[in-house]
Amino acid sequence: MKQFLKASVFTLSIALTPFATVHAATPKDTLVMAWVFDDIVTLDPAEIYEVSGSEFMANVYDRLVTLDEKDPSKLRNVIAESWSVSEDGKTFTFKIRPNNTFFSGNPVTGEDVEFSVERYVLLDKNPAFIMNQFGLTKENVRDKVRLVDPMTVEIELDQAYAPSFFLNCVSYTTAVVDKKEVLSHEENGDFGNGWLKRNYAGSGPFFLKAWKPNESLVLEANPKYFDGAPTIKRVLAKNVVESATQQLLLEKGDVDVARNLTGDQLAAVRKNADITIDAETKATLWYMGLNVKNPILAKPEVRQAMKYLVDYKGMADSIFAGTGTIHQTFVPSRQLGALDETPFSFDLAKAKELLAKAGLPDGFSVTMDTTNKSETRNLADAIQSSMSKAGIKIELKVADNKTTLTRYRASEHDIYIGQWGSDYWDPHSNTDGYLNAPLAKRNQWEVPGLVDKVFAARDEKDPVKRAQMYKDLQSMALEESPYVIILQQVENAAVRKEVKGFVLGPTFDLNLYRHVTK
Repeated sequence: MKQFLKASVFTLSIALTPFATVHAATPKDTLVMAWVFDDIVTLDPAEIYEVSGSEFMANVYDRLVTLDEKDPSKLRNVIAESWSVSEDGKTFTFKIRPNNTFFSGNPVTGEDVEFSVERYVLLDKNPAFIMNQFGLTKENVRDKVRLVDPMTVEIELDQAYAPSFFLNCVSYTTAVVDKKEVLSHEENGDFGNGWLKRNYAGSGPFFLKAWKPNESLVLEANPKYFDGAPTIKRVLAKNVVESATQQLLLEKGDVDVARNLTGDQLAAVRKNADITIDAETKATLWYMGLNVKNPILAKPEVRQAMKYLVDYKGMADSIFAGTGTIHQTFVPSRQLGALDETPFSFDLAKAKELLAKAGLPDGFSVTMDTTNKSETRNLADAIQSSMSKAGIKIELKVADNKTTLTRYRASEHDIYIGQWGSDYWDPHSNTDGYLNAPLAKRNQWEVPGLVDKVFAARDEKDPVKRAQMYKDLQSMALEESPYVIILQQVENAAVRKEVKGFVLGPTFDLNLYRHVTK
């Protein structure tokens, strides 16, 4: 049907019509995406903790500071015009950018920033823990987050941390909402949460036009955006679960971008001269957790042997084919202190030598919990096969994600295979996860003094020393840990060639539409 519809008659009602019944040529002023975003359960930035919801937040809400999407080691001021830190390292002062307005027309002030930061803590939803790390609690946050003057806000921490650690957390958890607008919808002291779950009160480059859960998301350009209005007028995202359907829509020109193609499909569309592939390495890792509660997996030689019984390259080239790259340490590449060493490759002789040293020359039997998600199951099948060559018999326990995670969280597994990603762009996120909680606890791994080293690295002020501390921790983990870290996710977007400026950033949220042109 696309020849019957022209851009000039592309209306919102047409945009929200299911693709199964209408195939509309995409208008020049609209970016149309096929994307799986059925994990969006709320649009309130103080509640959002899902991958797709975070991307929505990054495109419609501004934060005090944000990562430079091209160089995430740098931060850009956004709502903040500048910031400084006190001599004792405990108090950060943010000067708010003047002449900035919300979508409502209300000015962006220090009072809005104060309210927004406090709101994260007081609502106590999923992302609240990020600010709780700095001693901000429901009881004290109104004293610790202070309005100095109408355009200046102070945040006092419970102790001095590495400044980059605090600012990296701020870059995710300070989406600033319009206090006046939000409180006008408050019910029963909910800070407007009930209303903001489905509505909008920000100042970002786009604003929310419409959202139908599991169906569509429509954003409109903010013509008054402080840093210049986006070129594209509208973004229409359609929830298309089947990747084969995404491929078909893209090749027909019914969508501009397909976000969830498999490795095989990416290989196919690469041959299409009308389509380009954008790729970006993300801070999400595929790994195996070995529960040392199992006395066999408690043997260091066994854990080392298993690290030599994974065909990393084969899986990167076949199962992931452009959607994952070999990575064997817990800090994702490009984060401070990331150790990009890959000492392990499939080495049957070395593995057998280690198993013999552990007193298990003929191997052993063990179980692996895995979800029925295709990528995870394919990984599990490949590992089951490669480890059998050394006599390790793995029984796969396949279940849905909820069942598998429940067993993992209760430490009822022998081996768990899955993904883990950084909550924010700082090495402490994964270091704490793998070496302290929750992953170390789930795998029953405890090393005396290790947690103290994790917190010492978190608090080190000298970035060079801090980076080296993380490298030392990763080197230790390569040798001793119960983790077989396999791959780092590479996110791909298949884009029609007339679309320029679509940005896949380093984190799961910083996929940006602001610079798109067609």
